[in-house]
Amino acid sequence: MNTKIMEGLVGATTNMRQTDTTMRVFRDARRRGDLDVMERAMEYTGDYTQKAGEYQEKAQEGMEEEAQEVREKMMAQMAEAIQNRKEEQKEQDEKLAEAKEKKQQADTLEVSQEGQALLLDNLGMPKGQTQPGTGADSGTGGGSGGPDGSAREPVTYNGAGIAAPMGQPAGYTVSV
Repeated sequence: MNTKIMEGLVGATTNMRQTDTTMRVFRDARRRGDLDVMERAMEYTGDYTQKAGEYQEKAQEGMEEEAQEVREKMMAQMAEAIQNRKEEQKEQDEKLAEAKEKKQQADTLEVSQEGQALLLDNLGMPKGQTQPGTGADSGTGGGSGGPDGSAREPVTYNGAGIAAPMGQPAGYTVSV
């Protein structure tokens, strides 16, 4: 409640109470038949009623101003809420895109030509024939096997990075 509303309500109430007093004086003067006092009482009553109306208008102006301020405040809050929602949505979209990107990113494995030749030798495929999905010709590598030309057994590596012989032949599935 702003000051205009308070001032208007207090002023209107006070002036209306004053009219009660002047009307009591008017009725008393009428009973006595005193026209002079009756006229003065009615003048005061009119003045107080007029002032009460002015204060009522002031209170009305104050209420309109306050309503306007409340509307502006609500609009500002709504705009802020909309902005916050947009920012939250943007963050969510970024997180979603990041999650999709992580999901689409896969570890890749590049096998050297020597490794491809070893793999083909262990699988029993003739040299010069490509493994489906490798995209490379294994017949153009340097030899079959290790640096000394001997064939190696496939191995797996544990979490510590230590090589252990494989119990099963090499497959095509690599899980990460």
